[in-house]
Amino acid sequence: MKITKVYTKTGDKGTTSLVGGVKISKSSVRIEAYGTVDELSSQLGLLAAHLADDVPTQAFIFRIQNTLFSVCACLATDTTQTPLYDSAKVSEDEVVRLEHAIDTILAELPDKLGFVLPGGAIAAAQAHVCRSVCRRAERRVVSLSEEAELPGEIQRYLNRLSDYLFVLAKKINFKAGYEEKTWQKSCE
Repeated sequence: MKITKVYTKTGDKGTTSLVGGVKISKSSVRIEAYGTVDELSSQLGLLAAHLADDVPTQAFIFRIQNTLFSVCACLATDTTQTPLYDSAKVSEDEVVRLEHAIDTILAELPDKLGFVLPGGAIAAAQAHVCRSVCRRAERRVVSLSEEAELPGEIQRYLNRLSDYLFVLAKKINFKAGYEEKTWQKSCE
């Protein structure tokens, strides 16, 4: 599909349209929720760019971005006014797929105790940025779920995704030979 026009000017007064055309304020909790998921997808795009030599992980991240697009479509649908399109549904299989990826990565890593400080290789540090944005997105979705009915898969997916990003950062650092820094209690 060719984009013929990017600006519509309809949001110049602080409102936007949901799926189905319902207008709401750009400051609403719903917009904050799917806007943060969109931000996460952008951060994941940067992570994928840093992983150019790891085609399987890049492909998995692209799959995650596609799933997050469905998450955004779901969050942008007020189901009290517009039915949820099938393309906006997230399958429980995607949650399970993340769990399998987490288990696979953990099986490859040495055991290490302690709270990990974000950093190390650039891609690992970016995975931690993605993880923290994912946690914020999850909090925004929880806030939205307190005023709107949402499919449970959305919260489960975001929760598992942040876990995946944590272990992915560990894997990247391990493969790159970086020793993870752990929190050292400095106050008594």
